[in-house]
Order: sequence, then C-alpha cells, then structure tokens
Amino acid sequence: MKILFCSHLFPPSVGGLETVSRILAEQFSGMGLNVTVVTTTPGTDVPVGSYRVVRGPSIRTLRQLGKESDIIFQNNISLQTLIPLLSLRKPVVIAHQTWIRRTDGGMGWQDYLKRALIKQYRNIAISRAIAESLPVPSVVVGNLFEPAEFSIHQDAERTRDIVFMGRLVSDKGCDLLLRALGLLRRQGLTPSLTVIGSGPEMEALKTLAAEMSIEDQVVFTGNLQEGRGRVVAQHRIMAIPSRWAEPFGIVALEGIAAGCAVVASSAGGLPEAVGPCGLLFPNGDAHALAALLQDLLTSPRIAETSRLERMAHLERSDPAVVARKYIAVFEQALRRR
Repeated sequence: MKILFCSHLFPPSVGGLETVSRILAEQFSGMGLNVTVVTTTPGTDVPVGSYRVVRGPSIRTLRQLGKESDIIFQNNISLQTLIPLLSLRKPVVIAHQTWIRRTDGGMGWQDYLKRALIKQYRNIAISRAIAESLPVPSVVVGNLFEPAEFSIHQDAERTRDIVFMGRLVSDKGCDLLLRALGLLRRQGLTPSLTVIGSGPEMEALKTLAAEMSIEDQVVFTGNLQEGRGRVVAQHRIMAIPSRWAEPFGIVALEGIAAGCAVVASSAGGLPEAVGPCGLLFPNGDAHALAALLQDLLTSPRIAETSRLERMAHLERSDPAVVARKYIAVFEQALRRR
C-alpha cells in the first residue's frame, strides 16, 4: 500500500500533531507500507528512516505524488493539501485531531468547507467527543503516545507532589492550578508543584504564584528537551486543568504511564484519555480542582487504585495498536473504491 501522508505540521516543528504524525509514519513504514509525508513545515527533504518527507511541495508535485499513491491520508484536514488532490478521485481517509471550528467556538468559511468535504470520505476521530462534533460518521481511535520515555520510570521514588506539563497559555489553565494551591495553603496543605513548559504566560504565572504566597512551593523548569519522563515520574499527581475542551489529551497518557494519578478538566476528550486512572473536575473551577487535589494528597489509596488500572488503559494507546486500527480503515476505504 502506497500512502500519501498529509500533515500540515511535522518535525522539526514541536507539538502534539507533529508527534502523532511522526509516530504514525514510523509505524506505517515499519509495517511494510510505502509512506510519503507531505508537509508545510520547513526542513530538509531527505529520507527519514524508512519513509520519505517532502516539504512545501508545489501543486504539481503534490498531484504527482497523489497519482502515485493508493490512498491519501490527511492527519487533520488541510485544505491546502486536500483541494489539489480532489480531481484524482483517490480514496481519502481523514483523521480529526481537533474540532472543525475556531478557537472561540465560531465558524469561518474554511470550517464550513471542511465540514462539506469530509462527507465524501472515511473519517477517524481521536475521541468520542470529536466524533460527536462531526457531521458524518467516524471511527473512533484514541490517540497514541510514546510509552517508553515515561513507563520506564513508573516505579521511581516519588519525592514531589504535583506536576503540570504543557504550554503556558491561558487555555491550558495553569493559573487555575496555582489558585487551587493557594486555596489548599489556607487549609494548611502546601504541596510542591513542578511546572514543565514555556509560553507567553510564564511571567504572569510567576507573579500569580507570588500573589498567592505559594512561590516557595512552585518550580518552573521551562521546556525539557530530555528527561521529561524521569521528572514526571518523581510526582504523585499530574494536573491537567485546561480551560478549553481538549480534543483528547496525550499528556494524560504520559502522566499515567509514568505512574501518576491524574486530575483533569472534564470537557471534550480529556475524560477518555484519563479513563479510570484519575479524577475529573468542571473546566475553570479552581475550588473543585483544589478539593480533588486534597483528596489525592490526603488519601494515597485513591492514587494507588488509579495506578492499578493503568496497564489495561494504556494498551489501547500503544503506537502499534493504534497504527493497526488506522490501517484497517485504510483497507476499508480501498475496498470501497
């Protein structure tokens, strides 16, 4: 099977979509499929492992690659790479990694066009929440992650309490976590917090920690290029206090693999990523977050129960397991050609 793998973003760019696309490309090619990735991310057009990466292709090049392929796979729909391929009438599979709408919940003309186009093709949704938001039926396949970096440390000694890992932007809700720690401090609880990540809210968050009188409890590490799994595994709890409805939540899988109990906001696909391995609170509710953190900090039994569930839960997100589910959808699309 020859796959034209369209991923608007791809390494060396850093992010969730880039990571998922890279792992899927590796898995597909490792299973004997012929994979060519096309992306707008700049870089060097050389073979990577056993698959090819073509960056910023012209429309002519894109169409030629499409003609040579058996199937076109869009890891998140991109009009830039889909529209030039429409006249080829090749089977198309689209994996929906996020909502088809603007970040404020509104809809632009691009969103309406995407929602019209996907009705012609096979669709994969990374969560039931995403599937329910689509105007067409889809196969739900939860996202994958790289377990090795995190699971290798799952039995490490846990010398710290809470960890946050993500971009420091308002949508990720790190400020809610700091406010929750402020509420706990008033009750005599002073858990430690490690904030892994960087972003435009860094200085504002440091200022807030000082205002909440918890700066002595909080360590900001910035981005960690290496050793994230080891650092996460030093903590008892991972907090994911997103304000917006996350489409899924790979970071939850990483925390679970490292042996953490997870506390996460309840909208979107995060509950599916957390599964039986954590607790949920309403998005934006710092008081509810504080209450759950207090339960986990004072009742180790709850966290231990979460850890006992992790192996069965994480098995569904193993890269090879997820890749095989994608390939099954590709084969269905080819049969219905």
